[in-house]
Amino acid sequence: MRAFVTGGTGLLGGNLVRLLAENGYQVKTLVRSAKKAEKLLGGLNVEIITGDMMDIEPWAHHLQDCDVLFHTAAYFRETFRRGDHWTPLKQINVTHTVRLFEYAEKYGVRKIVHTSTNATLRKREDGKPSDENDRMNPDEALNLYGKSKVVGDQEIDKFLRSHRTPVVTFLPAWMFGPGDSAPTGSGQLVLNFLSRKLPGSFPSGIDVVDARDVAYAMMKAAESSIGNERYIISGHYTSLEELFAILQKVSGVQGPSKKFPIPMVYLSTWINERIAALRNKETDLSLDELRVMTEMKRTSGAKAARHLKVTCRPLEETIRDTVNWFRASGANG
Repeated sequence: MRAFVTGGTGLLGGNLVRLLAENGYQVKTLVRSAKKAEKLLGGLNVEIITGDMMDIEPWAHHLQDCDVLFHTAAYFRETFRRGDHWTPLKQINVTHTVRLFEYAEKYGVRKIVHTSTNATLRKREDGKPSDENDRMNPDEALNLYGKSKVVGDQEIDKFLRSHRTPVVTFLPAWMFGPGDSAPTGSGQLVLNFLSRKLPGSFPSGIDVVDARDVAYAMMKAAESSIGNERYIISGHYTSLEELFAILQKVSGVQGPSKKFPIPMVYLSTWINERIAALRNKETDLSLDELRVMTEMKRTSGAKAARHLKVTCRPLEETIRDTVNWFRASGANG
C-alpha cells in the first residue's frame, strides 16, 4: 500500500512512518526539515517531501498515486506557550486541513486517516468515561488548541457531507513514547524529571497513551473497510504522582516528594507566566497545560478495542522506552 504521512518528524508521525515502512508500505512523508528527517528517519526506505502545512499547493501533487493519507501534522506544541496563536491554529488545524483533504480526493487517495485529540470531548457529569459521542462545542474547550480541533472536526463533518473520500478520525490521549524530538509536553516532563527540575506533584488525572499504539491503530484503520468513524485511543488514566513513581523506577532518578494543593499551583503558574513574559522566556508549565491536567477527565477507548482489536502496552513499558530514547539521544539523567 502507498501512504502519505504529514508530520513525519513528530512524535506520532515519526512512529507511524517507521511502523508503515517496517510493514511494507511505500511511504512518502511531509517534513519541515529534511535534516531533522534524516536524523530521525535515516535508514528507512521513505521518500522525504519538504514542505509546510501553511503552504500546501507546492507539494500537494505528491499525493498522487497514494492509497491513504495519514494526517498527523498540527499546530500544537507552540500553543501551550505565550502569544496569540489563533490565526495559525485556524489556518493549519482547520482551513488547510480541509484543503489537504480536498487535494487528497483530487489526486485519488482512497482513504484519509486523521488525527484529532480527546481534548475535543466533553467531560461527563456522571463521572463515567467520555466516548466518541461526547463532542464539545468550541467555547467549551480548555485552550485554543482544543478549540481549533473542535472547529476542525466540525469542518471535517461538512467535508464528509459533500465529498466521497472516507475519513477515519482518531482522538488520542496525551501521548508519550520514543522519538519525541520536539519535545512535546510529555517529553519535556520526562526531561525535567531526569534533570531533577520538578518541585513536586499536585492532584491531577489524565489519560495517556503510547504514540506507537496510536500509530498501530491508524495503520489498522487504513487496512480495514472502516470509513467515516471516530476512535478514542486511550491507554491509561494516571496522575503526576503515578507518573513520577514509574519514572523513578525505570530511570533510577529520585523523584520529587512534595505535593502541592491545586490553588497554590495555579497561583505559582500564573506568576511564572507573567515573569516569563517580562523576560521574553517560556515556562515549563503553562496555565493551559495545568487546566488539562487538573480536569480529571476520563475517556474510553472501548470502541477502538472492539472495531480495530487495538490493545495498549503497559504504561511502565512506554515510560521506560521514552526515558531510554532520550538518554540515547544525549538527554540528561
